[in-house]
Amino acid sequence: MAGKPQRAFKRKVNPLHARRVTEVDWKDTALLRTFISDRGKIRARRVTGLTPQQQRQVAVAIRNAREMALLPYPNAGRG
Repeated sequence: MAGKPQRAFKRKVNPLHARRVTEVDWKDTALLRTFISDRGKIRARRVTGLTPQQQRQVAVAIRNAREMALLPYPNAGRG
């Protein structure tokens, strides 16, 4: 049974649990920037390691921060 060697799955650390954040605030731009790509897109849950509820909280907070001009909108890629 020669095949690919099994890779050990390492669980991603939840960044909000590590910082002991219970409620995501749209005014905390330093925290929210960790969940945005360099192009301004919200990173996927499988990349960030958040729970589904936390991912929704982060997404809503990022949208609110964008409305208040604290965070950038995604680049349209035109140019």
